[in-house]
Amino acid sequence: MTEIPDADLEQSLVAQVAEAGEAGSPLLIRGGGSKGFYGNPVHADRALECGGHRGLVSYEPTELAITLRGGTPLAEVEALLDANHQQFPFEPALFGPKATVGGMVAAGLSGPRRPYAASVRDAVLGVRLLNGRGQVLDFGGQVMKNVAGYDLSRLMVGSLGVLGVLLQVSLKVTPTPVGRMTLVREQTLTDALALMRRWARRSLPITATAWIDGRLYLRICGSEEGLAETHRLVEGLPLAEADAFWDDLREQRLAFFAGDAPLWRLSVRPATPPQDLPGHASEPPSGQSTSGPLVEWGGALRWLRGEYAATEIRAAAKQAGGHATLFRCGNTSPPADGVFAPPDPVVMRLHRNLKQSFDPAGLFNPGRLYPDF
Repeated sequence: MTEIPDADLEQSLVAQVAEAGEAGSPLLIRGGGSKGFYGNPVHADRALECGGHRGLVSYEPTELAITLRGGTPLAEVEALLDANHQQFPFEPALFGPKATVGGMVAAGLSGPRRPYAASVRDAVLGVRLLNGRGQVLDFGGQVMKNVAGYDLSRLMVGSLGVLGVLLQVSLKVTPTPVGRMTLVREQTLTDALALMRRWARRSLPITATAWIDGRLYLRICGSEEGLAETHRLVEGLPLAEADAFWDDLREQRLAFFAGDAPLWRLSVRPATPPQDLPGHASEPPSGQSTSGPLVEWGGALRWLRGEYAATEIRAAAKQAGGHATLFRCGNTSPPADGVFAPPDPVVMRLHRNLKQSFDPAGLFNPGRLYPDF
């Protein structure tokens, strides 16, 4: 088995949080720092370094579950899973070599496989949490058959550390597919969206879709016979360097993501027509670069580059049944009300109640999720 170095710093982290609480000193929770760009600026006095709290707590491949300390490097975990022919079902992005398990869960960002397998939230079985009172709390379990506390453990997904420090996380894993193939077709965005809707209504072994610059990419997984039959049904040319393409998409290394222009992430209804969203109307000739959209998740995830007014892009996303996030600010400042679309008053009240329950003194990552939170 691939070795993962072990270091249990739980007591040290508890002591540091207790000290910060007594001093009324807000903390920036930091693991590997790979996702420090995501969210709003944090107004903290110092950093609580969690990257050293690392190690494999338990892993039995036959149980399809793994438990890890929050600061464990994600790259080491993926190497361990790969050695056992397993993977995370949600295909997380690292955004750098120092990405950690805790940061992965706190950010809650799923990759290309998300609509065809699971989200980060779907895969969380349990967490061990250090709250703002200096208390260590356990929610959920370590294997799939233990469902106690599911809701509380999953609250931590996407919370960006404002509720507490993820000391330990238990996650589902899945077997690695026996075979995979990526097919490419020349398509307009309108036609690509129609095709992806048609494919979604069939039992096809699709594990990722993407449209960019007039090309539709489709990844399928399964047996040799299954791949051949699916290829016959959906058509397209096989992509030679397919793994590199999906890795570069997941890690935002494609040319689309280069430069300092702001990057918007829109989650919308998959069938939303191109003309209903900013930046979607123009479809350039195949092969030409564009500031127009990059589309994933069968049409449900749209990426846009450019200096769009937050009110305009949020209104369009809401009209399309979703929401818009300023994923990377680039050469601009965050909107006054933050990079995330403000929730309605009822949801915001629930968020504040949770914050008060877990972190009443507001020690953890102040401002990260919402500017005044």
